[in-house]
Amino acid sequence: MPVARAHDSLAGIPASAWDALHDGGNPFVAHAFLEGLESCGCLRAHWGWRPRHITLWDGGELVAAAPGYLKGNSHGEFVFDHAWAQAYAQYGLDYYPKWLGAVPYSPVTGPRLLARGDAARHRLLEAIASDAHALGLSSAHVNFHLADEDAAFCGDWMRRTDIQYHWRNDAGWPDFAAFLGDMDSHHRKNIRQERARVARAGVRFRVLHGDEAGDDDLAAMHGFYVETFSDYGNSPALTLAFLHHLARSMPRALVLVLAELHGETIAGALCLRGGDTLYGRYWGTTHDLPGLHFETCYYQGIEYCLREGLTRFEPGAQGEHKIARGFLPTPVRSRHWIADSGLRVPLAQWCLDEEAAVADMALALAGRSPFRDRQGAP
Repeated sequence: MPVARAHDSLAGIPASAWDALHDGGNPFVAHAFLEGLESCGCLRAHWGWRPRHITLWDGGELVAAAPGYLKGNSHGEFVFDHAWAQAYAQYGLDYYPKWLGAVPYSPVTGPRLLARGDAARHRLLEAIASDAHALGLSSAHVNFHLADEDAAFCGDWMRRTDIQYHWRNDAGWPDFAAFLGDMDSHHRKNIRQERARVARAGVRFRVLHGDEAGDDDLAAMHGFYVETFSDYGNSPALTLAFLHHLARSMPRALVLVLAELHGETIAGALCLRGGDTLYGRYWGTTHDLPGLHFETCYYQGIEYCLREGLTRFEPGAQGEHKIARGFLPTPVRSRHWIADSGLRVPLAQWCLDEEAAVADMALALAGRSPFRDRQGAP
């Protein structure tokens, strides 16, 4: 039987062994990405993030792994459970710390149970629950996992669903004009007008991979990111050292969209590229120009996908305004294990009620598609 181990750092797990457990199609579970968050100062205990990765070993061979963290709050998760924490407090119980299987600060769907086959994934989940129980934790959570990982979860792991807005090229559009051509005239006209405003202002764009970005490019992007977080009163977690780390260790996965006006870089979007998907993560600007956000974060990303042959674009969590720009409602999922049997039953009902509400919302949102032929739309 494989032996379970818990790790407070990825540095002690060989990168080759970790990366052999996934197909490389999702950059967020790569050893280089996750270890870089740790070594470059992006995860701090006082921000509620303490690494506790769970692994299974068969002798000296790593056979399963889950990136995991002990969380002292719910910051940076994007599967909101503040109501659960309040329910625990009402019963005089501590909700934190809890165990979270996720990619920090990244609400992107991807593999969370790195293993070959459902049997190994199921044993990994048993190890996660066992470790949480031994530590006296309230719960364990696996956020934004793949649909094909569902079969590994037993009935003790409650299901939650939510909606994001993703672009998919199921129609096989060869270029942006063809993409617009499948929209109704109203939405097509609005997008053309938004793009025209930015072009008339004189803004030009550079799209760079990590190995094409200079130190000034990385510094500019990090500055935009920091400024955006400061504007909203939040603490920026990603360091400039982390961006340099990505540019070195994952050069073709890092994608920067930089906007320039009169020779000055005025805005940027930080993205990551997977096997068939572009993931938009952060953006910022020093200029408030009409349409600049949509062009930098959405339309330039769609253009990139069409050029590069990528079939999906996930621009980030939330935002119903994305529907009008071709990003359609898409379900995302998470699973939750609750240690306290007395709270497990009401929380399970809470999940069922939430799932019904999300299904109703998805049905209503589907009617807002900008595409003329919804049967042929993505």
